[in-house]
Amino acid sequence: MWHAIPYEEVITSVGSSNKGLTSEEAKKRFQQYGPNHIKRKQKDGPLTVLWRQINNPLIWVLIGSSTLAVLLGKITDGLVVLAVVVINTIIGFIQEFKAGRAIEALSEMIPENATVLRDGRKVSIPVAEIVPGDLVELEAGERVPADMRLVRQKNLTVEEAALTGESVPSQKSVNPVEPDVSIGDRKGMVYSGTLVSTGTATAVVVGTGMNTELGKISDMLSETTDLETPLTKKLGVVGKYLTIGIVAITVVIMIIGTIRATSQGISLDMALKDSLIFAIALAVGAIPEGLPAVVTIALAIGVQRMARRKAIIRKLPAVETLGSTTVICSDKTGTLTRNEMTVNELWTIEHDIQVTGVGYNSEGIFKQNGIEMTELPDDIKILLEDAVLCSDAGFKSEGDNFQITGDPTEVALIVAAAKANLNVDEVRNNHPRQDVIPFDSESKFMATLNQNEQQRIIIKGAPEVILKKCSSHFGGAKLETEPVISEIERLGAKGMRVLAVAQKFRTNTKNTELQPSEAENDFQFLGLFGMIDPPRAEAIEAIKACHDAGIVVKMITGDHQTTAQSIGMDLGLSKSGKTITGVELAKMDSETLAEIVKNTNIFARVAPEHKLRLVKALQADNHIVAMTGDGVNDAPSLKQSNIGVAMGITGTSVSKESSDIVLADDNFASISAAVEEGRRVYDNLLKSLAFLLPTNLGLAFILIYGIMFFPFNLITNELLLPMLPTQLLWINLVAAVALALPLAFEVKEPNVMKRPPRKPDAPLFNKFVTFRVFFVSLLMTAGTIIIFNLHYSHSLGNGLDPAFAQAKAQTTSVTFVILFQIFYMLNCRSLRDSLMKIGFFSNPTVFLGIGIVLGLQAVFIYAPFMHTIFNTVPLTLNEVLFAALFGFVIFPVIGVEKWIHYLLSRRK
Repeated sequence: MWHAIPYEEVITSVGSSNKGLTSEEAKKRFQQYGPNHIKRKQKDGPLTVLWRQINNPLIWVLIGSSTLAVLLGKITDGLVVLAVVVINTIIGFIQEFKAGRAIEALSEMIPENATVLRDGRKVSIPVAEIVPGDLVELEAGERVPADMRLVRQKNLTVEEAALTGESVPSQKSVNPVEPDVSIGDRKGMVYSGTLVSTGTATAVVVGTGMNTELGKISDMLSETTDLETPLTKKLGVVGKYLTIGIVAITVVIMIIGTIRATSQGISLDMALKDSLIFAIALAVGAIPEGLPAVVTIALAIGVQRMARRKAIIRKLPAVETLGSTTVICSDKTGTLTRNEMTVNELWTIEHDIQVTGVGYNSEGIFKQNGIEMTELPDDIKILLEDAVLCSDAGFKSEGDNFQITGDPTEVALIVAAAKANLNVDEVRNNHPRQDVIPFDSESKFMATLNQNEQQRIIIKGAPEVILKKCSSHFGGAKLETEPVISEIERLGAKGMRVLAVAQKFRTNTKNTELQPSEAENDFQFLGLFGMIDPPRAEAIEAIKACHDAGIVVKMITGDHQTTAQSIGMDLGLSKSGKTITGVELAKMDSETLAEIVKNTNIFARVAPEHKLRLVKALQADNHIVAMTGDGVNDAPSLKQSNIGVAMGITGTSVSKESSDIVLADDNFASISAAVEEGRRVYDNLLKSLAFLLPTNLGLAFILIYGIMFFPFNLITNELLLPMLPTQLLWINLVAAVALALPLAFEVKEPNVMKRPPRKPDAPLFNKFVTFRVFFVSLLMTAGTIIIFNLHYSHSLGNGLDPAFAQAKAQTTSVTFVILFQIFYMLNCRSLRDSLMKIGFFSNPTVFLGIGIVLGLQAVFIYAPFMHTIFNTVPLTLNEVLFAALFGFVIFPVIGVEKWIHYLLSRRK
């Protein structure tokens, strides 16, 4: 509560004096409070990160299968399975080890040295040695080294956007304020890590290190957790049940295999050994080894697409999470607005003028009652001219490019004058400034003395202050305060920042000094400027697109309530303009907050802890939350959210390190584009999964059927297997991946941004996709069994060696499955629409994948070294064509299934 206590009492409370601390006392306090820096959370080491990649149920099953295969003498099989595990582990390790380091980035906000009073003398010391009670000197351009209560200040303004979200520097005062005000309204305080814009000050340190607002944010940041994405959760569930199912079926198959083998007179030891081989084959066949690679590469493709749309992805899973986002919580300044103050209205006692154009672009026109004005009245010209003279900002425009210097509020005045075709340099040269009383946060005005034919004193500042100094309107008419006050209230209610300008002429033209007493009375009131940081036009369209997509957009800002309310309504976030402040949020319990957050889309004057509470409240209501931000104050909520979106231009290093995505152009429209890409990525991942899983399930069915019903070799007493474990891996990892990856390049579905977000608790596969997986698996199983039996029987009938006959039948079966997959993959390009509807050649990558697979399969069939590794034999052209004809059956069958599903959905 230091901000609510007079600074004299603060100095006493912290045991200091107007001469600062003694060196001896400073040493004692350094021992007591420790160094003034942000503590860093210990990171997970490489071994911890590596262990997380391995500690996965499916990986353990594969490792167990590999080990058993080696122990049983199947060294080639075991090494192939182990190679798959190693590849997937390396991919995951590299991805996670590049995770953000947000707490380390906080240290960059602290300057290295500061000027303090020790033993009554100014000394420069390392910032780490500052202790509570130190008196610190501040100047423009310096970073504030600790949380401090102002003791003295002169024209002090502090850039606190990184901490509060305010778009303009905060004007400071030594006066105390109410205890319950938010950080942005604590005028007597300066906070660690913020930047002094103008003026000088002396302040007493009240908090260092982790006891600063920056330190509190660091604490909140370390307490937040990186949440699992919807896809990783669902894949985890799929992996869990797959593992349980595989282990259970493997045990059953081992028992059945052992019983069948012993019934053929095989010893129990040999029967168990053979059954373990079957179990390995089953595990290898049922586990989608290529799935991690497909997911990682598909997400990486999404990263490239999003980068082209100005969204830079820092963490791969964020690509998919965007597609399932249900709520976007956005900062205001620079994201939804342009962060360029713009004059919208000019008001004098005679005229009310609207000014078009946005930002620092000098193109715009002046309107009165909706009608364009070809010539501005004299009072408006004088108002603009005096605003130029009583300001220090600079502005230079060249087309769409511009250069600005000075305070953003003054830049807005200069741009308004440029729209009226006033030459700023010419006006200032014709009315040279002779003296100035700089703006002061205590007096709340600036005054200049300018010389032309007459000397005139111009004042600019807070309307209520300027009004008290005036006795007449421009032209000499007696001052009417009521219409002026009414207009100030009207502009303020629209969320505008209001400035007033007044002037008076001086009789003594030889004096070039301006005395403060001359800026007190007898001024002519010229008029008012109403200005605002305007919404981005593209943000309005993007918010509408999000609403069409069923995504709720909430604005959470540190700016004032009226400003937030006005901007929120202009953006279409709320029709009623209902706005909740940080002070109100602080008083709410969790239940009240949960209700409020459902029905409120505009939040103003919020502190970091409020943002964090809002995100957690939304997540507790089962929402997938995307949070945007650019300041240090946003870092905890960025990390807590399901998807943190930082600003690339204005964002601090802390916010970027805490985020999942960085917007290269700081534009909300890029978020909407990224959501669209996220949904496209998810759709394409689902297509890849719907393609991959039937393969694994089908291979498992093939083995189960073979173990339960296939005959034993009469000579060797070994059970016939439709496929060997290494052949299963060939299908899973090589062919399946090469065919699944092209699906990641599919064009977006037509309705991608016209449908509601996926429910967070919805299963990965709905009933339709689940049916598809089992249906295709059974078709593939039946086809493989038929193909194997036909070729094996035919080869034996032609007098071929049984071992050769088995190898030929297995080679044909693998070829059938590969060709079956090709035709099925074409149908997976859209799970519901026909291939002709989405465009046969709309994704050329598909045909590249098919070409690669056909080439690899040719090597598999005809290369001698492949015969050694996979125990295959060459096939004749007729045998390959026969397998292709069988494989093609899936194409029309799935087409009919899609048509039936379409008819059923229309009836519903």
